Amino acid sequence: MSSEHTGSSEHTGSSQHAGSSARTGPPRTAVVVGGNRVPFARARGSYAQDSTQDLLTAALDGLVARFGLAGACLGEVAAGAVLKHGTLLNLTREAVLGSALAHDTPAVDLQQACGTGLEAAIYISNKIRLGQIDSGIAGGADSISDTPLEVSAGLQRVLLRFTAAKTTQAKLAALAELRPRDLAPVAPQVTEPRTGLSMGESQALTTARWGITRAAQDEYALGSHRKLAAAWEAGFFDDLVTPHRGVTRDESLRPDSTLEKLASLPIVFGKGPGATMTAGNSSPLNDGAALVLLAEEQWARERHLPVLARIVDAEVASVDFVSGGEGLLMAPARAVPRLLARNGMTLQDLDLYEIHEAFAATVLTTLAAWQDETYCRDALRLPGALGTIDPEKLNVNGSSLAAGHPFAATGGRILATLAKLLAARGPGARGLISICAAGGQGVAAILEAI
Repeated sequence: MSSEHTGSSEHTGSSQHAGSSARTGPPRTAVVVGGNRVPFARARGSYAQDSTQDLLTAALDGLVARFGLAGACLGEVAAGAVLKHGTLLNLTREAVLGSALAHDTPAVDLQQACGTGLEAAIYISNKIRLGQIDSGIAGGADSISDTPLEVSAGLQRVLLRFTAAKTTQAKLAALAELRPRDLAPVAPQVTEPRTGLSMGESQALTTARWGITRAAQDEYALGSHRKLAAAWEAGFFDDLVTPHRGVTRDESLRPDSTLEKLASLPIVFGKGPGATMTAGNSSPLNDGAALVLLAEEQWARERHLPVLARIVDAEVASVDFVSGGEGLLMAPARAVPRLLARNGMTLQDLDLYEIHEAFAATVLTTLAAWQDETYCRDALRLPGALGTIDPEKLNVNGSSLAAGHPFAATGGRILATLAKLLAARGPGARGLISICAAGGQGVAAILEAI
């Protein structure tokens, strides 16, 4: 029997110990019980005084409160942040220790850029299916407001020599090597080390290559804002979001946006008359945290917890963007066909699609790639085009363009959203998640309501 949440006190706040069920019996199923996040806030705004750890802890406590897990010891918590201070050796464990979970709940930091939250969920779900744990939490957090600053290499060398010096003369000699330029702080680079290009600049090259127009990007971005606004108005996020610091909904949402306003924005990524990418059709980098509660199906049912959807399978892919042969954010285009083939499915077999909106052009180029016979045959080694999807099934409640994109938090937000949408459709409804990530990587997963 399960060694997590043993006894009758799992929902009364007493501590429960971690562990796993016996590895015998029928196949185990990892299910999404539910999710929680803080509203995503504009950078250096409402959450300016919060650290990334604060945001992760807030999201964690909201999840714990929602499912009555105070004092509970879960199998493991896996989360991460892309922008993390060097002093936070284990961000997730520190968040657990600051939360209402039992302090003997294990935790681990994972990081795969924008794919962090989903990769953490894959990690937890695999452990559940293997019988190593019965329950766990996965997700991530990021804060532009808490961006870590580093000292320059010159200042670092001086400080290390100063610290190691044994005499006053040696310390003064170390300080004498300091130059004014060494005093400038070094901000984290959001550019690719191999190309020196930011994600936006990289996507601009891909956008031009695939001929994605400014009008198509603006129209897509407008739709994301309208769909997210409608979802908020309909109360869809009432059981997925916990207000924080007085913020009750995503601050980057612009329900009053129009095509005319979007068309008036200046180009921010790309150069020349053919450049098309603006701040309006790019996801804003902001502050937030999002988590999902995962569990073995029977474990959840025995505790009368919701069972929204099972995680069917997942796939990670990467592309060689360094040589210029492929776009930086095109790896999901490769991950999804492999994932579908392994599960005997076609692209059209899914009821809903969640494609991360790093940029409107990212979604549109991915869709264009799947429709292109030459690309699918030559790059994906498929017999023909993967095909089209019904746009009415794509990101039906909006996504990162409207909600914002705190890197590591995006996977948890999308996973919780899709699981709830699938559960509302009933057993058998299936959905796809596709998330691009820095480093030319992509993470994809299939969910199914049960």
